[in-house]
Amino acid sequence: EVLQNHVLEAQVFHTEFGTGVAILTGALRFSLATNIDDLKLRRLPEVPGLQKPPPCWAVLSQDRVTVVLLAVGQELFLLDNTSCSVVVSVLSTLSPLSPGVVPAPSPEKFCEFNTGIRSPPKQMVWPGWDGFGSTWDGGTCPCPWMGWNYWDSRPLATQPIPQSRCWRMLPAHQGDIRGWSSPSSSLCVLPIPAEASQEIFRIASMAPGALLLEAQKEYEKESQKADEYLREIREQQLLPEAVGQCIEAAGYEHEPETQKSLLRAASFGKCFLDKFPPEGFVRMCQDLRVLNAVRDYQIGIPLTFTQYPTADPGIRALVLRRLYPLAIRICEFLRLPEIQGVSRILAHWACYKVQQKDKSDEEVAQAINQKLGDTAGISYSDIATRAYDCGRAELAIRLLEYEPRSGEQVPLLLKMKRSKLALGKAIESGDTDLGQPGDSTGLRGWGDLWGLGEPFGSFCRHQERETLKDLYNQDDNHQELGNLHVQSGYG
Repeated sequence: EVLQNHVLEAQVFHTEFGTGVAILTGALRFSLATNIDDLKLRRLPEVPGLQKPPPCWAVLSQDRVTVVLLAVGQELFLLDNTSCSVVVSVLSTLSPLSPGVVPAPSPEKFCEFNTGIRSPPKQMVWPGWDGFGSTWDGGTCPCPWMGWNYWDSRPLATQPIPQSRCWRMLPAHQGDIRGWSSPSSSLCVLPIPAEASQEIFRIASMAPGALLLEAQKEYEKESQKADEYLREIREQQLLPEAVGQCIEAAGYEHEPETQKSLLRAASFGKCFLDKFPPEGFVRMCQDLRVLNAVRDYQIGIPLTFTQYPTADPGIRALVLRRLYPLAIRICEFLRLPEIQGVSRILAHWACYKVQQKDKSDEEVAQAINQKLGDTAGISYSDIATRAYDCGRAELAIRLLEYEPRSGEQVPLLLKMKRSKLALGKAIESGDTDLGQPGDSTGLRGWGDLWGLGEPFGSFCRHQERETLKDLYNQDDNHQELGNLHVQSGYG
């Protein structure tokens, strides 16, 4: 269907399975795959009455369920694996010029936000199940998440990019929007999901975390108010809660200075506690150091703390962008097991290196061996296979020389039709099961070497007599088979 009708529109989305993609074909049918690394395109049911591409559609994913929400005329449809159902059919009660009032898909009104704009919105995006945003020609207006709202009337260079529980906006000019310094910068807009953050930064808040933050600030000023704030917290026996709130809130802040302020407050409060477990504080410091590194403008991955535990500390995104040194430093900083961290990154680097055809085979092989050495978890045969797939057979052979396991060398050499080399490796190992996987006798693998004639026959006569009998029998070579039985009898 895609080949015949082409792709009209596509959207990339993120799930716990990985990165997904949804497409709308020229036949006005939706298909999606939840993980592009294991691409299984699934076609969704048809939408009744759909005669042209919908003006707006979005992919929603939560709790291992992925659906498509789209607008057709005055109705909203929800597409899942098996059905197409109507979600809202009351939009006709709104005037097209309604000033930004958005109805909820139920009698209950969750929020109302007057944008002051009387023209219809240009675009609507869903960063998550609990919020959405709209854009107009000349401004953007996300609706509130949990009482949070944002408004910016500056023009946008592109449409907002929906991400997991946040969205990114790109400016069209040299602006000063929350630290934007150039048209190539982006702004990440997200809700405040942590109750601790809301408690601490709410106006006139008397939450223990807010009082502890003020106490620490007054302490730095050498003010007596620090003791007053601290005494108030301790009298209510809320100091452990105050420290915990500051630590939690620090994780959801993107500005390093605010993070430091909250962590200093937590450290200040810990001094007055006898048995406060330090693990949470230490872990938060580590996590924030990693998050700040990948958020740096030179890297540009706006990873949120909510995404962080399931995002492989940003390492996968760094590797795909070929930012190998930073990915390795993060693995070493987090003390990840070598096989799960550094080895995986180096293997990806090596597979990329073999594609650089401006270097000779010898240079590439030496560079890879010098970098990888005997690192645990590295398979030179996998790298050699990638080189062979890229049309560099000689480089693949050179890389196989560094593979210490003969069992990993022979299958690729046979695939490359290098039977003599495969025989040499097989003889070195003395293992008859170096043929194709799943062949319990090893006969199929040795059969590929049988055409080498006397060198292989001589090897078998001395070390693999049973294999030689099988091969003579397979070739109906009764004379040699009889001779072999006679020699066995004398033996």
